[in-house]
Amino acid sequence: MRVATPEHAPNAEFYRQSPASVARASRIGQGDPGVPVSKNVIMRIPRPAAPRVPIPVHLIRAGRFVEPAFAMKAHIARRTMIYSMTGYASVTREVVAQAAGPNGAPGSSIGVSVELRTVNSRFLDLNFRMPEDVRAIEPQMHEMLMSKLSRGKVDIRINLNRVEQTASAGALNRESLTQLAALERSVLDIFPDAERMRTGEILRWPGVLTESSVSPEALCEAVLACGKQAIADLIDVRAREGAALGNVLINNVTEMEAIVARITPLVPELIAKHQQKIVERLQDALGIATSEGATSTSVPREEIAERIRQEVTMYGIRIDIAEELQRLTAHLNETRHVLQKGGKVGKRLDFMMQELNREANTLGSKAAAKELADASMTLKLLIEQMREQVQNLE
Repeated sequence: MRVATPEHAPNAEFYRQSPASVARASRIGQGDPGVPVSKNVIMRIPRPAAPRVPIPVHLIRAGRFVEPAFAMKAHIARRTMIYSMTGYASVTREVVAQAAGPNGAPGSSIGVSVELRTVNSRFLDLNFRMPEDVRAIEPQMHEMLMSKLSRGKVDIRINLNRVEQTASAGALNRESLTQLAALERSVLDIFPDAERMRTGEILRWPGVLTESSVSPEALCEAVLACGKQAIADLIDVRAREGAALGNVLINNVTEMEAIVARITPLVPELIAKHQQKIVERLQDALGIATSEGATSTSVPREEIAERIRQEVTMYGIRIDIAEELQRLTAHLNETRHVLQKGGKVGKRLDFMMQELNREANTLGSKAAAKELADASMTLKLLIEQMREQVQNLE
């Protein structure tokens, strides 16, 4: 149990009130008996002469008393991982039967193999390939996969490899032997010169050797156990690959943020330079036209200058990319937030890539300088790389 002490008082982290409340609590912690304790203070700071007051457990659980290190650990624990939709896992187990007879010697065995392969898909698509002997567990396997996976095409292959039985894997059926001996005596009574049966022929006679077998229940249990382990291994593989893809996407977001931060201060200057070029060209063109066709009805210079200013202003508005850069920044911040939050982020990130690509295309169409055109091209290349990676995320 955590105990509040006077040295905690100056720390504003333990209070939800204004700075005045924090200062008042600090004075309490320093032993000022003349300052009343406000009821709104979350912790009661005892005077030096008073015994230590324990922090109630319900306050700690409710989040009203949280140390910074504890809060950081809780934040890390709440963070969900990113999962890829591609992965592979395989688990094999051998099921051994008990031979019939009193000795209970080990009998035949069956190798159970569960193999899972997943690739990217818009939805969850489960494809089962299994022997009829274990077809009854398909609903259970389906339910387990549905509870753990949300997207991807999953191929589930279940194989049963039967090990060839040896002589020690069975027991003699005495009833069948007795019946076979009676039949042999009946034949010898009719044909005294007939050859007697050999030991190998007797053992090969149907029903004489009781073969051990694996019960269907044991076989299904083994397949389910292998399936659970294979699903757990598959999730681990998808988590590792998802973490790697998440790091790649974070790096791309960082690079795009650097490009936006680099070109944002240049936009006003580039637009001003381009407007100046337009003004000079219009003035030259209008000056030539005025000198060649000067008449009494010529347009006044003031009106020409005003019209040039209007045209240049309208052109500056058309090539202004401030809004596109703001939206790019907002989309990049949201993409980073989604990646850091984790979980099922594939569809959300796919939508974000569409928005980023739209803004990058608009930026390229409005680019009035080589620097902006190059930045737009680099952004579109990075977005395309991210889109390819996002297609593999769950």
